[in-house]
Amino acid sequence: MNYKRSVILLLSFTLVPLIHAAGQASSIPQSKLISIDNLVKMIQSGQEKPLMFQVGSRVLYQQAHIPGSEYLGPGSNEDGLKKLRDRVSAMPKSKSIVLYCGCCPWGHCPNVKPAFEALTSMGFSDVKVLYIPDNFGTDWVDKGYPTAKGE
Repeated sequence: MNYKRSVILLLSFTLVPLIHAAGQASSIPQSKLISIDNLVKMIQSGQEKPLMFQVGSRVLYQQAHIPGSEYLGPGSNEDGLKKLRDRVSAMPKSKSIVLYCGCCPWGHCPNVKPAFEALTSMGFSDVKVLYIPDNFGTDWVDKGYPTAKGE
């Protein structure tokens, strides 16, 4: 086998998991999504707020996140998923939870689907994923919704 073919094969096998991970958000059932407008209404209504986790990058969370949300790590890696599982392990399975990322366009997000699956496989029945079509900056920050910065 020549060198060029070896590199192409190696890249193919390396990128397959990344290509597979991208786009997973699109396979989350529509009934498990919550729109930005509906989440904002829920937060502002005075009713019990859901537990909210940003499951994207730390840098994104530090720059701007939904007030009251928590960051435990990216949903695309095992350390972030372990922290998420540990954080909710003692909670009632009926607890209302909203996951969000906003790192990139919805169809390319590698973080929300693994986090969603982790919680649903633990038996949580009220898990929603915030549908962010483009990214958090465009769909939340630029529209003037409340944000917090830092840890």
